[in-house]
Amino acid sequence: MGCTTSVVVFDRLRAVLERNCGYTCQSGAAQPVWQTEDDQGAWSRGESWVPWPEPRILKVKRKVIEPLDYETVLVQRKTQILSDVLRDMLQFPQEDFQISTQRRQGRTVYPTVPENAEKEAQSLFVQECIKTYNTDWHVVNYKYEDYSGDFRQLPNKVSRPDKLAVHVFEVDEDVDKDEDTTSLGSQKGGITKHGWLYKGNMNSAISVTMRSFKRRYFHLTQLGDGSYNLNFYKDEKISKESKGTIFLDSCMGVVQNNRVRRFAFELKMQDKSTYLLAADSEGEMEDWISTLNKILHSSFEIAMQEKRNGDIHDDDEPGKADSSLGSMDSFQSARDIESKMRNETRLKLFTLDPDTQKLDFSGIEPDVKQYEEKFGKRILVNCNDLAFNLQSCVEENDEGPTTNVEPFYVTLSLFDIQNSRKISSDFHVDLNHPSVRQLVANPSSQYMNGGGDALLGLQREVHGLPEEAMLYPRQGVFSVTCPHPDIFLLARIEKVLQGGITHCAEPYMKSSDSTKVAQKVLKNAKLSCSRLGQYRMPFGWAARPLFKDASGTLDKSGRFSAIYRQDSNKLSNDDMFKLLADFRKPEKMAKLPVILGNLDVTIDDVAPDLTNCISSSYIPVRTFDSSEKTNIYFEVEEFVPYIAKCSQPFTIYNNHLYVYPRHLKYDSQKSFTKARNIAVCIEFKDSDREEAVSLKCIYGRPGGPLFTENASAAVSHHQHSPEFYDEFKIALPTQLNEKHHLLFTFFHVSCDSNSKASAKKRDVVETQVGYAWLPLLKDGRVIMNESHVPVAANLPTGYLNCQEVVSKQHPEIKWVDGGKPLFKVSTHLVSTVYTQDQHLHNFFGHCQSTESAAQGTGGELVKYLKSLHAMESSVMIQFLPTTLNQLFRVLTSATNEEVAVNVTKVMIHIVSQCHEEGLEHYLRSYVKYVFKTEPYTSSTTRTVHEELAKAMTAILKPSTDFLTSNKLLKYSWYFFEALVKSMAQYLIESSKVRVSRNQRFSAGFHHTVETLVNMMMPHITQKYKDNLDAARNANHSLAVFIKRCLTLMDRGFVFKQINHYIHCFVPGDPRTLFEFKFEFLRVICNHEHYIPLNLPMPFGNGRIQRFQDLQLDYSLTDDFCKNHFLVGLLLREVGGALQEFREIRQISIHVLKNLMVKHTFDERYTSKSQQARLATLYLPLFGLLQENVHRLNVKEVSPFTINYSNNNGRDDPLLGNTVMMTPPRSSTFFDNSLHKDLFGVISGTASPHASSTPNVNSVRHTDSRGSLISTDSGNSLHEKSNDKNNSLDKSQPAAALSGSLLRCDKLDQAEIKSLLMCFLHILKSMSEDALFTYWNKASSTELMDFFTLVEVCLHQFRYIGKRCIARSQEGVGPITAHERKSQTLPVSRNRAGMMHARLQQLNSLDNSYTFNHM
Repeated sequence: MGCTTSVVVFDRLRAVLERNCGYTCQSGAAQPVWQTEDDQGAWSRGESWVPWPEPRILKVKRKVIEPLDYETVLVQRKTQILSDVLRDMLQFPQEDFQISTQRRQGRTVYPTVPENAEKEAQSLFVQECIKTYNTDWHVVNYKYEDYSGDFRQLPNKVSRPDKLAVHVFEVDEDVDKDEDTTSLGSQKGGITKHGWLYKGNMNSAISVTMRSFKRRYFHLTQLGDGSYNLNFYKDEKISKESKGTIFLDSCMGVVQNNRVRRFAFELKMQDKSTYLLAADSEGEMEDWISTLNKILHSSFEIAMQEKRNGDIHDDDEPGKADSSLGSMDSFQSARDIESKMRNETRLKLFTLDPDTQKLDFSGIEPDVKQYEEKFGKRILVNCNDLAFNLQSCVEENDEGPTTNVEPFYVTLSLFDIQNSRKISSDFHVDLNHPSVRQLVANPSSQYMNGGGDALLGLQREVHGLPEEAMLYPRQGVFSVTCPHPDIFLLARIEKVLQGGITHCAEPYMKSSDSTKVAQKVLKNAKLSCSRLGQYRMPFGWAARPLFKDASGTLDKSGRFSAIYRQDSNKLSNDDMFKLLADFRKPEKMAKLPVILGNLDVTIDDVAPDLTNCISSSYIPVRTFDSSEKTNIYFEVEEFVPYIAKCSQPFTIYNNHLYVYPRHLKYDSQKSFTKARNIAVCIEFKDSDREEAVSLKCIYGRPGGPLFTENASAAVSHHQHSPEFYDEFKIALPTQLNEKHHLLFTFFHVSCDSNSKASAKKRDVVETQVGYAWLPLLKDGRVIMNESHVPVAANLPTGYLNCQEVVSKQHPEIKWVDGGKPLFKVSTHLVSTVYTQDQHLHNFFGHCQSTESAAQGTGGELVKYLKSLHAMESSVMIQFLPTTLNQLFRVLTSATNEEVAVNVTKVMIHIVSQCHEEGLEHYLRSYVKYVFKTEPYTSSTTRTVHEELAKAMTAILKPSTDFLTSNKLLKYSWYFFEALVKSMAQYLIESSKVRVSRNQRFSAGFHHTVETLVNMMMPHITQKYKDNLDAARNANHSLAVFIKRCLTLMDRGFVFKQINHYIHCFVPGDPRTLFEFKFEFLRVICNHEHYIPLNLPMPFGNGRIQRFQDLQLDYSLTDDFCKNHFLVGLLLREVGGALQEFREIRQISIHVLKNLMVKHTFDERYTSKSQQARLATLYLPLFGLLQENVHRLNVKEVSPFTINYSNNNGRDDPLLGNTVMMTPPRSSTFFDNSLHKDLFGVISGTASPHASSTPNVNSVRHTDSRGSLISTDSGNSLHEKSNDKNNSLDKSQPAAALSGSLLRCDKLDQAEIKSLLMCFLHILKSMSEDALFTYWNKASSTELMDFFTLVEVCLHQFRYIGKRCIARSQEGVGPITAHERKSQTLPVSRNRAGMMHARLQQLNSLDNSYTFNHM
């Protein structure tokens, strides 16, 4: 297509046909018969609408062509298919899909679900949650799914080649002298260099001296064959003629030579001559030598490769080819060499198409990932040191280090000031020196940090880790889902209980000599630690902002504030929020008393590969190296806000309860004489019997056991109504019952250590002053709100029952202050197995209370289903897999349609909520990895796909709530995906995948699917104006569903559904409906087995014949559209769309072209025979293009304007105004197998019509493109219709049955280019037998149109030269005809060689001979 020979042949062929044929164009055009609104728009856009000169034809529906019964055809033609060499293109592969189970991979080394959790769980909701976290992923794998998308999604990506072959064309050789050739486009991949050098005298007879060097400007250029020339000029104007040239393909090497001149080097040639050059500096010399050697090295590698491949034989003699110039053998040899060279470097046709290289993600489905535990912005907090100015040595002999004089304890947590929320749990740190820690007595009999538990057995392991390794954490990993600048890291500092905060902090606030003060404080500290070491008191606090901005940038340069003394009246979290709100107000912070000291805590980003980390449940995270004795990183639990966008589906077992004692109002109680310095001790119990023991499930503090039975809060000195701020973390048991409760015990702690006091009083540290308890469950749900509970003076057996009758006088219990609610406490549940949502809890409770979810009263179940619409969005997301699993279970066990419909409506609500929150990817993950139908048994009567399809059909009825039906349409992808997965699982589990397709599913299900498709079509084709998004989404989802049904169901049945869909559209539809239709076709035709679905095999009657001997369909006959259903349907719709307006035409052409691009790069069909077989499916495209050949306006296609004033004696039948033809040769030179009428026309001995040939020049005056590419007149159309009687196919083409008016407006350049690319791809791929058969059987008109298309291709894709490209980009005016040269043939260099001789031989051959063998 791209060589000069082809141009000459086709130009001559066209001229002869034009002269001898009666198909000429007459000027003038008829006025439109009628116009629609779209037609008027076309006129406004400059498009022409020329109807048939017959009575007007209204647009009607096309003739219905029923598809073949695919499964029956496979059985009937089984022998033919199996005997076909390319049988893989006719059959679906075995085991096309399968079900696989992928192991669930968690973050942690050990499973998060406790060992006996499944046995202990009694609640249905807890059981289902645990099952969700333990179940592996269930996936349906489609073996060839990678081939089911757009060509951009193929496994072998379509990529632009790194380096293209370099050519220099004649049109680029003689550019204007005033233009720099380099600026007009340099060769890609070539090496260029230019600069000043000194050239030595090259006459070997004269000795080279300094004076013989002349300064010249050298320019290194690459030629079309890849070789390089070094041209030199007198000045930098390289556009002028060069003074000389050094041909580098004859250069043997470049070496340095400083004997005559500094910075000189010489080029050694093959004839043993040398060129001596010199640079101005050493750097320039080395640069030139390096560049030239690089060129020589690359040329050597190319030559060696050619020698290995045997492409060029250097030992051939030039005269050998010349002596046999006229012989067939030499010509064939030259032709073979040329063909081989081209094939080795030739790229696939669509590789360089601009549309192929465009990044288009519109048709790419989102990547679906498994559920995984996600975190927000993670922050690593390193606690290094806490040092006060008051320091001393605590050792008796003063030989130890200088440290703080008493132990201090730090608690870190995150406070969100903007939302007044505490957003993390507490992280407790003990930064004391070991010598200071020894001041505290052995806590074996103390409540604090595990009172009652001796620190024995610290070598015990928890989840494979020794407890000793986790005694003193210092590095915590916090997480923030919604970062912003108003989040603070708060540090509360406590010390051992000693007295009032003001009194105890006073020594630390003085800056005077502190030696004596330190000794005094140390003495008192030792006394307090030995007596009250288990109790703590508030001391101070410090804070620092965490983020610089809302994007989560850490403020690493910031430091903690000064340590402020804790105010005994402002201990609560609410008070702390107020203090932090003024943190950035220096005038207010300056009023706070400051303790002299420094808290060294740094923050940093968490590395992705962080090792030695444990979760908030003390479970090691993967990549944990227990052999290393390094610090362990403790993950701190985040309190994620209860909003949907911050929520995620739970994937791990987590069951923690956080307890916060708030306030005890004891200022008016009369039950106890002493009730100051009140400490509250918390325990978790599962019984109120006297012998019941506390459960060891409370997380301990640093230095103690990891889990303890009880713990106490900080004590406020001399407070009758103390406030508390402590947080207690409890690991809840898997199954809670009504007996589980929190028990609070209140003590009066005696701080009096006066020596005058009696020994008995000194020994009594705490005195019990009341009890309170809080049951965890209320109506089956964990209590989460703030509670006010009464306090009792005693604790009788069965006390849980007493609280309900507190208003009455109970004989066994004594209430403090008359049973008033004196104690305020709040709880916070962080659990993945218990929900706070009443509606979800009630639904699962009702399902559990019946034998099956659908038994009992259907109306009662419907009521609970409807209540799920009021479920909190965050809860819906968190328990998404568990909830959907239960809904599908209820769906398949429903006994009436009302239950199934309401289940589906709940799903629609959930799916809608997820989309509105932008969390639809969770739904995609659920369908792909989690959804699993109930195991199939012989007693299975209902399946998900059957019941769901019925429910969807019921909801789409016109009588249903339109809001619900719109949501179903808009988010229908979810329901169709569930249908498909259920169908696949059913086929494999029931082993029906092995039976024939028409027996896989029941007739009832086939009817349901057909009804569902029919119910959706009015919503798509009629109601799209009211809800465009819903209609568009439903259209795409339906296409994906039907595409998957081609893999699972009876393919003939699916073809019928496609046919039903298509015939809901009519010609003249609005553009939106055309978009819907072609989007549907695009999805369907992207099926991974699109080729076998079209059965590219002969359908002739009688015995099985060779493929190449059969009659091929070159037009859209009814039989073609029936036997090759999908491709026939696509081509029919493209043909119809070509009669529409530009936007619609472009949509259809885009779909067709992309499909052909996909065939080109599909690695399953790479062989020449496979591509040829593929091409037979698209041969009717010839007919479509010929019907529209009059619309290919080449004049508009031309990329630049041509001036015809001076043609310089050259003939260009495409563009010129005169016709110069070479007399035709005898017809005996042509292949006798071609149509004799065609050659009669070409030779001038015959004419297909009796009408005389009009004046060609007058025709050209009307349209410079000539008769073949002009708008056909009524006469030519009449002749075409008569000539169809002798055409390829005797039956009427299916494309002509549309009843549409003929559009004669010109196609735009992009449309022409895309259609011609498709045409050329078919022409390139089809076999020679198919092409010769076409030429033999085609009518004269069809042959003319065929070669017209080829001619248009030559014009459309010709190379116009760098200068024209540059001028067109810069907006420069047109060029004249005398400037034009050959635009296809690469320039030849004057150097000897066999290849050059053979190319010259090829060019000198007779054109007619070339035509016969092309």
